[in-house]
Amino acid sequence: MPITEIYALAMLGGFFVLLMLGIPVGLTLAVSGFFWGWLGFGPLLFNLLPHRIFGVVSNYTLLAIPLFVFMGVMLEKSRIAEDLMDVVGRLAGNLRGGLGLGIVLVGVLMGATTGIVGATVITLGLLTLPNLLRRGYDPGFACGVICASGTLGQIIPPSLILILLADILNLSVGTLFAAAMVPGLLLAGIYCAYILLLGILRPSAVPPVPEEERALISTGELLVKLVKVVAPPLGLVVAVLGSIIGGVAAPTEAASMGALGAIVVTSLGGRFGWRVLKETVQTTARITAMMMFILMCAQVFALAFRGLQGERLVEDMFAFLPGGVGADIWFMMLIIFVLGFFIEWIEISYIAVPLFLPVLMRAEADLVWIATLVCVNLQTSFLTPPFGWALFFLRSVAPAEVSTGQIYRGVIPFILMQGLVLVLVYAFPGIATWLPRAIGW
Repeated sequence: MPITEIYALAMLGGFFVLLMLGIPVGLTLAVSGFFWGWLGFGPLLFNLLPHRIFGVVSNYTLLAIPLFVFMGVMLEKSRIAEDLMDVVGRLAGNLRGGLGLGIVLVGVLMGATTGIVGATVITLGLLTLPNLLRRGYDPGFACGVICASGTLGQIIPPSLILILLADILNLSVGTLFAAAMVPGLLLAGIYCAYILLLGILRPSAVPPVPEEERALISTGELLVKLVKVVAPPLGLVVAVLGSIIGGVAAPTEAASMGALGAIVVTSLGGRFGWRVLKETVQTTARITAMMMFILMCAQVFALAFRGLQGERLVEDMFAFLPGGVGADIWFMMLIIFVLGFFIEWIEISYIAVPLFLPVLMRAEADLVWIATLVCVNLQTSFLTPPFGWALFFLRSVAPAEVSTGQIYRGVIPFILMQGLVLVLVYAFPGIATWLPRAIGW
């Protein structure tokens, strides 16, 4: 084995060692890339680095990220989830698991508006977990449905993962938004089917809302309130996503209108003010800076790995796999799933996906389909311990009587359901490719 390939393996090992020591991911990427790249080639290897970093910070497509983040944070400040849960919880009536269904529906809407997992999980945790426990819901199930519903924003457009994958795979953002729409809704539907089935098999785990509580407000009043609560954010989502998928506006243009629309929706709810605007801008700047810093550090890692012939190493590894392109795809899915136990989706996207991309392109795999598979798979990284961020977010707001073990136990069925959707999208590629083809992408 050439010395450069040994250095490439050592760089991967060094990256994980530094990560396990608790060093921030961006610094871990940069330090391991600089050290082993310099050792292999000296300063010559990094002459291209300024050009690559400039390419990241000047990428027009990535400009949509801070705009969509602003839209999401602003809508989170408008307290959409609080209003929705109040209405949906009452509309659930005497249906077993009705509150769980409400959480999934709120997760879908918040995923299509905010797309920020941390905000969604914390908001749902604060609003619903105490009420679910008080009404006799199984603690594990309650924690699992909140965490899983909060991660729906990772696949339901406008998802930041899809924007990054579009940049990595050189695909249209609108195409990936269209491809992810049906799998995202399919996953939410499977969650709902599981909750209804649980209501039949274990009714004590998901009891209905007490009748005396439902009698406090009429169904007609609830429906009117539901329209008032749902119509503004839903209209915003349709306008933003419809303009992108329909080819009317570029993602950045639609994101800018979404940011403005979020201000309008928050104002209509009577919750817009200088303090909300200031907090939204600060949060947007913090999230965007974190993401861009990691993307720039990933350029150091990627440049060093490519210079050390790491891509050839990956190709040789794939050559040993029997089963053709199908085995290659599942090996990639396995690697991404395992990495999700330890690192975040941003690093996985910019480390793992480019490594496998040349092999898949030579096999002429449908990259839109591959991107959808990756997106479905990356959702599990938020739920798998020890570093599942949705678990940490819920733990930070969960009542003291809820144990960490109950949270971990509760997400297992939902991880399995995410795996089921991954298998379905693989077995039936049309789930991902039908809508983009139907609208002419």
